[in-house]
Amino acid sequence: MAKVAIIDLGTNTFHLLVAETGGSEPYRILHRSHEAAKIGRGGINQGIITDAAFQRAVDAMSKFASAIKEYDVESVHAFATSAIRSAANGKALAQAIEHQTGISVQIIPGAREVELIFHGIKTALDLGSTTNLIVDIGAGSVEFIIGNSDGVLWKRSFEIGGQRLLERFMKHDPITAEEIRSLDEYFHETLGPLKEMIKQYNPRVLVGSSGSFDTWSEIYCERNGIVYDHNAPETPLTLEGFYELYHELIVKDRTQRMNIRGMIEMRVDMIVVASCLIRHLLEYHPFDSMRVSTYSLKEGALALIAGSQTTP
Repeated sequence: MAKVAIIDLGTNTFHLLVAETGGSEPYRILHRSHEAAKIGRGGINQGIITDAAFQRAVDAMSKFASAIKEYDVESVHAFATSAIRSAANGKALAQAIEHQTGISVQIIPGAREVELIFHGIKTALDLGSTTNLIVDIGAGSVEFIIGNSDGVLWKRSFEIGGQRLLERFMKHDPITAEEIRSLDEYFHETLGPLKEMIKQYNPRVLVGSSGSFDTWSEIYCERNGIVYDHNAPETPLTLEGFYELYHELIVKDRTQRMNIRGMIEMRVDMIVVASCLIRHLLEYHPFDSMRVSTYSLKEGALALIAGSQTTP
């Protein structure tokens, strides 16, 4: 039996997962927590982590280090993604974190991020033989995977995450029709490689992974009398439910969005541009259904570690 900690240093949120491995089950989760470090705020499109964001990151990791110590963890695996890998001072932040907390941070490329996300989703969902388009919307990057339970047919990470889109395009609140048109033009220019693969593989199910999808699902459950289980690997959301939320989110300001039951503060802004991205994809290609996986990168890393007992 061994205790491991997985840390996902995302652009908006840092996540900590502590688990016990080596028992009768592949692993048993002991602890989950998150910190809204928001390291992309104010600098992500300039390729820097601001001084304030730098300090938020170190503070968040210090809190995680304390939790890890309480659980007497033997090994820690920390993965830094879009904001840190694309920032000129990203390596300096990783070094500062290690100096302050003793936690070594791996700055992983987009391709590795996609692989870990896919392992997490496969742990959560039976993808079956149907071709799926998996979308993981982070604050720094968006990962797209086309595949099924047999494996990946195509995958790619695009640096078009919610914080990047928010700071570049959403200058008004509520978002304006002109800003939505600008987003659509940007998606048209940027997502050509994805759209070619969608044409080739014709995915029938859109699978969303964590982030904004969790919030859409929770709001959907609130409105439809469904008990939302935060610990479930899959939560409900329909195409119709998404469209209803999209049309509401683009006309409400921040205060009105926060009044939506199920909304959380750390997603209240980025969820608008994330909604525009998903609506763009749904208009481009007809899907039969939508699914939501609450598992993503950290669960994928844990599944690999539990399966091999080696660093993924």
